[in-house]
Amino acid sequence: MDTGMIAVILALGVVVPTWIVFHYLTRWRGTKTISGEDEKLLQDLWRSADKIEKRLHSLEKILDADSPEWRRARDE
Repeated sequence: MDTGMIAVILALGVVVPTWIVFHYLTRWRGTKTISGEDEKLLQDLWRSADKIEKRLHSLEKILDADSPEWRRARDE
């Protein structure tokens, strides 16, 4: 084998795969953080979930006052 063929085999077998792995590792590390848009979406979802939870508690209080047996009837 001549030197050129060995260089090509080393490049294709070692250098190129190593470069690809490091390339995608750095891209993965860069996208690991939450973007500003994703953070805003999470805050909106958190607020919506909090509102829904408060409404659910209000409905449960109303049902408890109106029909104290509703929980037992639901479980049966």
